[in-house]
Amino acid sequence: MMQGFLIILGLGVAAMTLAAILWSIAFPDRRIWPPKRYTTFTLFFVWLPTFTLFGVLILLGVWGWADLDVPGWLRFGVGLPLILIGNIVVWMEVSHFGVPQTGGAKGTLRTKGMYRYSQNPQYMADIGIVGGWMILSAAPWAMAVGLAGIAVLIAASFSEEPWLKDQYGTAFENYSARVRRSSEVGPKSAKLTLVHRAASVIMGSFRTFAAHCVKV
Repeated sequence: MMQGFLIILGLGVAAMTLAAILWSIAFPDRRIWPPKRYTTFTLFFVWLPTFTLFGVLILLGVWGWADLDVPGWLRFGVGLPLILIGNIVVWMEVSHFGVPQTGGAKGTLRTKGMYRYSQNPQYMADIGIVGGWMILSAAPWAMAVGLAGIAVLIAASFSEEPWLKDQYGTAFENYSARVRRSSEVGPKSAKLTLVHRAASVIMGSFRTFAAHCVKV
């Protein structure tokens, strides 16, 4: 009963968030994300669904812990490091931005830190955390809700681009010309960056994980 409620809650939050982001992509002048004005309400609007979704993922992972027959080396050798590295990247960048700007408040264009390698390192790190938990927990419903959450994170970066162009103008255009999105395939230069290596590791882990689950 409770597990069913958590599944519906997690998928519902992911679906509503994705709908808001897709609306923002289609109608940037009437966007929902990033918010047009940052207020106290924005704090709840951004962080309540975020922490709800992560909380549901944790509970579903604990509930269905190791229900899938996934090798221990994959769970603890890949899933756990993804969670740890993802958290380090996310909170390192939050410490530079602050909670308000991370939640959509206007600020300064950041091009240092992990933003030297990717336009969206926090989203990529969040994907690593979610994917790492999916692998570590080896729980079927955590995987389903986690995939929905990853879809939201991938879409979110696209809704931010018009806002960033309006906010930072030429500075953002020059930055985006030399630093790629996390969702883009292939480097903008011949040199393979740390982000590309990280993306390769994450995608390779998902392929291994998915192939094993299909066999099961």
